[in-house]
Amino acid sequence: MEIVEAPLAGKVLQIHVKVGDTVTEGDTLCTLEALKMENAIVAPVSGTVKEIRITQGQAIKAGETMIIIES
Repeated sequence: MEIVEAPLAGKVLQIHVKVGDTVTEGDTLCTLEALKMENAIVAPVSGTVKEIRITQGQAIKAGETMIIIES
């Protein structure tokens, strides 16, 4: 199980996956806006999306769990 955490504080602009989706290492999971820039958050491993703990428009802190992937 791989926990994807927010690398920096920001706002969730878009979530590109849903629970049950199969992802490949490097796939974009979501987009964060931080410091007026858009940052793509990519899958660190290949697997299946088990849980999404964020919502579009949500403000998040650095280190907060965003998505859990079962590899």
